Amino acid sequence: MTNTEDFRPADRERERLIDRALRDTESAPVTGSEPTVGDLDLAERNSFRRVTRETDIRAEDLDDGYEVEYRKLRLERVILVGVWTTGTSAEVDANMNELAALAETAGAEVVDMLYQKRDKPDSGTYIGSGKVEELKAIVESTGSDTVVCDGELSPGQMIALEDKLKTKVIDRTMLILDIFAQHAKSKEGKAQVALAQMEYLYTRVRGWGGNLSRQAGGRAGSNGGVGLRGPGETRIEADRRRLRQEMARLRKELAGMTTAREVKRAARRESVIPQIAIAGYTNAGKSSLINAMTGAGVLVEDALFATLDPTTRRAELTDGRQIVFTDTVGFVRHLPTQLVEAFKSTLEEVLGADLILHVVDGSDPFPLKQIEAVNKVIYDLVRETGEEVPAEIIVINKIDAADPVTLAHLRHVLDRDNVVYVSAATGEGIDELTTRVEQYLNSLDVRVNVLVPFTRGDVVSRLHEVGTVLSEEYGEQGTLVDVRLPQRVASELAEFVVEA
Repeated sequence: MTNTEDFRPADRERERLIDRALRDTESAPVTGSEPTVGDLDLAERNSFRRVTRETDIRAEDLDDGYEVEYRKLRLERVILVGVWTTGTSAEVDANMNELAALAETAGAEVVDMLYQKRDKPDSGTYIGSGKVEELKAIVESTGSDTVVCDGELSPGQMIALEDKLKTKVIDRTMLILDIFAQHAKSKEGKAQVALAQMEYLYTRVRGWGGNLSRQAGGRAGSNGGVGLRGPGETRIEADRRRLRQEMARLRKELAGMTTAREVKRAARRESVIPQIAIAGYTNAGKSSLINAMTGAGVLVEDALFATLDPTTRRAELTDGRQIVFTDTVGFVRHLPTQLVEAFKSTLEEVLGADLILHVVDGSDPFPLKQIEAVNKVIYDLVRETGEEVPAEIIVINKIDAADPVTLAHLRHVLDRDNVVYVSAATGEGIDELTTRVEQYLNSLDVRVNVLVPFTRGDVVSRLHEVGTVLSEEYGEQGTLVDVRLPQRVASELAEFVVEA
């Protein structure tokens, strides 16, 4: 018999992310500088979150007969439920706190967090029939609208829980899909999220009461209908047919967008400017790191999945070298398979880079778990695409808020030659990180002496643009430049290369 224990409320003190963001926006000092793109995006997102359930519900949603999965999730008061199968109690608490952050990012108010110790989730109701009755009492006493389970529920488990609890039940995958749907801005991002949602919901379509009835086939009920009446199409079959049609349309759209992205990616590969991808766990501070290194002003928010659409910014290192940073979507443990498939073209930006800055939240209780989750997604992509993983620098961010014991453990476990400890908020360690990036890029270059005639000023200009000029002298025959260049550029300018 499966060993079970009573539900355990997970202790936590979490200030509402939306309230803090709104207060920060309203109390921000007025300056003479223009707002950045990130400031405008954040203001727009906060104003969107102020829409209440009453003003967001449409009358047609109440009468169209669609099931709860088809409607945009309007989470309000939610109860989080998890199953503890492996790991320590501290790891379980961290997982539940992450689920709470996901729920709050989706716009919900978490009223309780509960988990149960089991050998494995119950195949029928996820938590067992006895615990379902206890959960039902908690739902009724708290007036909760939704129960969120920390795992992917099967269609049968979801139906059983909703029937017994008499309230909406969603799982972790549906919650993440909803957050992506709220935060996607570009046309491609919205199409990717919509496709992922439809693929997930396809096997979970179901009818309620009369919705299961069949439509009459042939000319039933009219003259000439005898012998032509068939069983017709059930509501579920009709819904799935419409989903298949819509999914086919979205795949066609995304195929066209992928072609355009491939063209842009090929153009970047032709460029000699180094490409640096910022990857890492969600809310690890990737966008903040780009702002700290480039002053780009991209959207920064203390929320999960604040960045979904890749952001590319050009910057200049201290040695004058031009580089391009690409901010990518954050990863999370148990990232839904549908999202990985839908965002594959976006995630491939990581594999196409010359260098990956793998950002880790040093203030997280288990940062090594973050590294493991990110590496899993990247290596799954490598197996599918056949590409090689670029060189990587692990960036431990938020050291100003990290536990010294956790940092000491990281310094002991991780290879110090491949790790930099920084704080994007205070600027600590940013100079060291920039130096590490410069050192790696320099290792890809070759050092040559180039003698350029005075009539070829364009060549000298190109040397300054794509290389690191160490010295420059003017002689009778032209300009002698000692420069460090990418190998490809050095080959292109072979006619000007002279012996030292």
